[in-house]
Formats: sequence, structure tokens, C-alpha cells
Amino acid sequence: MEPQALEFFQRIIETPSPSGYERPVQEIVRQYASGFSDEVTTDVHGNVIAVRNAGARLRVMLAGHCDQIGFLVRYIDTDGYLYLQAIGGWDPQIVVGQKMAVWTAEGPLAGVIARKPLHLLTEEERKQVAKLKDLWLDIGAKDQADAASRVRVGDPVTLELRYRELLNERASGPGMDDKTGLWIVLEALRRTGAGQLNCALYAVSTVQEEIGLRGSKTSAYRINPYIGIAVDVCHASDTPSIEKKHEGDIALDKGPVIYRGPNMNARLVERLIEAAKEREIPYQLAGHGPASSTDANTIQITRSGVAAGLIGVPNRYMHSPVETVSLRDLDRAADLLAGFALALEGHEDLTP
Repeated sequence: MEPQALEFFQRIIETPSPSGYERPVQEIVRQYASGFSDEVTTDVHGNVIAVRNAGARLRVMLAGHCDQIGFLVRYIDTDGYLYLQAIGGWDPQIVVGQKMAVWTAEGPLAGVIARKPLHLLTEEERKQVAKLKDLWLDIGAKDQADAASRVRVGDPVTLELRYRELLNERASGPGMDDKTGLWIVLEALRRTGAGQLNCALYAVSTVQEEIGLRGSKTSAYRINPYIGIAVDVCHASDTPSIEKKHEGDIALDKGPVIYRGPNMNARLVERLIEAAKEREIPYQLAGHGPASSTDANTIQITRSGVAAGLIGVPNRYMHSPVETVSLRDLDRAADLLAGFALALEGHEDLTP
């Protein structure tokens, strides 16, 4: 991964973007994409759309969502403790004992989430699963007035955002879902700069995916693509306790995952596989029967229909502080999509 691209990836991982509060990361996206795009725009929903060769007849949309799961402040009690409402899907057990950040108008405010110490738990309490409504965020405030002078109801909250490199070109941190996809679609757009594009290629940093696939719906309607490919994380099954016979055989470092199933256009899938083979890019296959819970879902049914595809990035420990991916998989996914786009002739027919 090139140093500039890696720096961009680290920056977006460490920048907050809970659904509905994506503006800080989108400012970074706009600045970065302007260096290699013909045009970068932002719609009223907050989606950032970068494009090359916009006048071409064939429109291709690559989508990676920039929003991450988080919380917002819902209540401040008399002692100055904050109570939160979830943005997106959380396992409350994950947040117990975590370092947090409240993103106030004046900047980030450190806090911690904990619960009653083990020594003080009754036998019955030890058997109970923690519930979000029973957890509080401690920012060190003296009382309600002290907390309210620094925090407003509705302020977004995230886990402590930290990018960490692991062994073997692997990286960990919150928000890999789906800033990996965001990075891939922008990097694919950048990598097409060395070749001749016969399509209008749009890379979209979509918003509010975690709360209903909203940004992809509005941005796809605006772009009206013929081909739309979403890039999102998927569950890696190369960890203990995950059943491969249920989740598929998906591992880090074995390349991007090309999905097959009713949410994906079969002819587009074959073109993606051909692009991987021609460029000797390792890839993995996954099957998914229901409608995908990714941006590919809404892209497919935009207007009169779109030839949709889905690329997965193997991710361990999804929706946790320690989501883990392979940087090699990210690089290969960007190469795959750039190669696919450059191979288009501009008059493709993907009608089943």
C-alpha cells in the first residue's frame, strides 16, 4: 500500500463518523478525492460523490459507506453521568470497560463505560447479561451542571478511535466496517488514472448505511448507474467458534470476496471473476441467498433496476473495538475494481 494511501486510511479510521454525524470524515474524503477526480460533490444527504469521465454513456457506481456504529447522548443525570442511545447494532457486552469519546462542539471529550465491580455484584447480577440501558458513561463530571456545560443531548459518541498495525500486514481498530470499503472505492478510482476509461466511474462515500442503507439509496437515484458495486466488510471465518459450514470459508489474506446470489447480477459477477483471473488477483467466493444487508441491496432496486455486485472485505470481530482486516486484501480489492472498470468497453449488456 502506497504511503499516501495508507495515511489516508489511518486518518479515516481515527476520524469519527457515526451514522448521521459523518461530516468530519467526509471533509477528509473530499480533500483526498479532489486530487484525482474530475469532480467531487456532496449531496444534501451527506454522500460524497467523486467521478472521472462523467460524460461517458455507461455509468458505473462504486459505493463504500463511511458511517460507523456509535451512540448519542440521550440523558444527563444529577450526578453528571451520561446515558446513551445506540446508533446501529451493538452487543452491549462489548462496550463494558471501554474507553469512549464524546464528540462535542469544542472537540472530543474522553469518557469510560463500566459497571458495578465484580466484588459488589450479587450472585444473581453475575448471571445477568449487561443491557445498554443500565450502562453509563463517566466523563469525570462533578454533577449535572458540570456535564451539561460541556456536553449537549444529541452529541455523538464513539469508541476510542485508534488504528493499530498487527503482524503480517494486518490492522485493527473500530470502524473497519466500512471505512475499508470507502478506502477501496476511492483507491480504485485513483488507480484508473493510468488507463483509458470508457465509462463514467463514480466512487461514492455513502452515509447512514448502518441505520437502513439510506445514503446508497439517495446517491444511486441521483447517479442512475447501469452498474453498481458495493464494497463492505464480511465475516471472516478463520477464527475459533465460527462455523464455516454456516458462514462459508472466508479468511484474511486470501483476497477480496466476490458474492453470488439473487442480490447480484450473474453476468456482472462473472465479469468480476474474469477481471480477477486476468490480473492474477486472488479472490474468494461467497453465496448469499437473502437480500443483502449492504448498500448492494438498495442500489440493485434503484429506479428501473441496476446490475448490482458486492465485494466483501474479510473482517474479524465485526462491530467491536478490534475489527481486524488484512491490508493486502484491501490492496487487491482496489486493483480488482480498477481493472474491472478499465476493461469495460462502454456498451456492455448485462441483461440476464
